[in-house]
Amino acid sequence: MTAYRDALKEYTREKEPLEWALTQNNLGGALAAIGERKSDAAQLEEAATAYREALKERTREKVPLDWTATQYNLGAAFAQLGELKFDPMQLQEAVTAYREALKKRTREKVPLDCALSHYALGTALMVLGERASDPARLDEAIRAYEAALVILREAKADYYIQLADRNL
Repeated sequence: MTAYRDALKEYTREKEPLEWALTQNNLGGALAAIGERKSDAAQLEEAATAYREALKERTREKVPLDWTATQYNLGAAFAQLGELKFDPMQLQEAVTAYREALKKRTREKVPLDCALSHYALGTALMVLGERASDPARLDEAIRAYEAALVILREAKADYYIQLADRNL
């Protein structure tokens, strides 16, 4: 992480906005990986902050596929936080970020990314639904998993098909 923080001194938002955003995104990825491995909420929160910073330049208009990747990463950080802290607000943030990602991660443009985003959305909705005993959330989760499965079956992505099937 030191390398990313050092890079942010060189790639400032003012001088190199897209490089700065890429570095913020990568910093978020490193923080999220450590936070997940160590079950460290502070690292996951810092990852979410880095992703949000990246989204200031990685906009839907400027770089739509980079924007959607960062939205997905933000969703993953919030999903991990929500599960770790048993916090439904964090899980709802994950749902929101995944839904944002799906606005550009379409089946036509990036089918596997689209499928994985539906899968991640389904997982966040399932956890929310189970924790709140909310059948509507569980129905939404099923629809998200089914949307993922359609694409995964077309792609013959057997590993991911098995994951999604287990959740239905």
